Amino acid sequence: MSERENHHSQHQRILELNRALNDGMFVHVRRMLAQMPACDVALLLQSTPVAGRKILWQLTDPEQQGEILEELNEDAMESILKMMDPENLAAATEGMDIDDLSYVLRSLPADIYQQVLEQMDSEERHRVEMALAYPEDTAGSLMNNDTIALRPDISVDVVLRYLRLRGELPEATDALFVVDKDNKYLGDISLSRLITVDPKEEVAAIMGKRPERIIPVSMHEAQVAQLFERHDWISAPVVDPDGKLVGRITIDDVVDIIREDAEHSMMGMAGVDDDEDTFAPIWQSTRGRTLWLAINLLTALMAASISNLFENTLAQMATLAVLMTIVPSQGGIAGTQTLAVVIRGLAVGHIGESNTRWLILKEVAIGALNGIIWAVIIALVVTIWKDSIQLGLISAAAMFADLFMAGLAGVCIPLVMKKIHIDPALAGGMVLTTVTDTVGLFAFLGIATVLLNHHIAI
Repeated sequence: MSERENHHSQHQRILELNRALNDGMFVHVRRMLAQMPACDVALLLQSTPVAGRKILWQLTDPEQQGEILEELNEDAMESILKMMDPENLAAATEGMDIDDLSYVLRSLPADIYQQVLEQMDSEERHRVEMALAYPEDTAGSLMNNDTIALRPDISVDVVLRYLRLRGELPEATDALFVVDKDNKYLGDISLSRLITVDPKEEVAAIMGKRPERIIPVSMHEAQVAQLFERHDWISAPVVDPDGKLVGRITIDDVVDIIREDAEHSMMGMAGVDDDEDTFAPIWQSTRGRTLWLAINLLTALMAASISNLFENTLAQMATLAVLMTIVPSQGGIAGTQTLAVVIRGLAVGHIGESNTRWLILKEVAIGALNGIIWAVIIALVVTIWKDSIQLGLISAAAMFADLFMAGLAGVCIPLVMKKIHIDPALAGGMVLTTVTDTVGLFAFLGIATVLLNHHIAI
């Protein structure tokens, strides 16, 4: 089925379920939900307003609820968790992978979180508490502990017999990890190699030692995603500072990170939380967006104050008011292009101390070249349009200044923000717009004022 057909099928299913809900056909809805995979039920819940979502959740199969929770974004999951008491939540999360379970528990208020832990058996509670001890967004919080560890001094035949007795492997297993008696990580054996070598061989003789494959438990999840992308890994071992194997990370978790980073960059450009629930209550969504609207108003007032400084100039020449929006607009677009390139470079690990200077010089050169090209174009357009060479020169000089500054600001703002631990995807666009608007207006009106004061006819 093509992506378009799949999307159409999902849309039709949502319409059918909504019609059944509105008609009170709850038995039919329950039957439909039971036949849907957890990921599709999660999509349906995220596509439903809160009132309908509550009814849908009550109609889902309790045995499937843990899988559904894993697939929900943070805001939608929180709205669901509010409907559940600790006992039901503990039952729903039973058997859930530790990394997914810790993700769910981190979203709970402290009192509810403690009650859920009390519902678990001591062994599972200990595993969860160990996972929650690692900081969020690190490899430790991302890993799961469903690993198969081997000793180096056993034969391949023993390993194969053990795997047959076990009956199944953890999901996304492409290799088995080798540890010593103190659980220190020594290497790994790929499944393909395991089933093709002489069964009499010892594990130590056939295991691979790949230091680049080892992930420290404190590594940031963004770096983990970069390693998986670069090396095309399916899974990788996670070790503590002493080199002991504590878990593994699998490709499905990394795909989630990559998707969340992409959503974060896209939504952050608009000053919106990347986990915002599409169908959240009106007040909740309004409150989440108000902060950025307030900041944007302040930046707009700063730009307006520049125009106010040159009120006399605008009063003398009304034509300037018509033209003065062109330069900041062009500068904003040019700066946003540079900003997007740099933010992406930072996100995928392309930018470091070794190439930062070269990148700044490159983007400044692009800004200068664009400034020259569009200064000439705007000079010709304005001169012909307004029949004034002076107006054309004012526009050209301001255009060059703003595009040059847009290139410089577009590369420096995210680099500086990254240095001081501020997310450039979230705040970079707003700072850049302030810079380009301010510089564009100041350059345009400042040059015009100088010319007017020297009695040059415009």
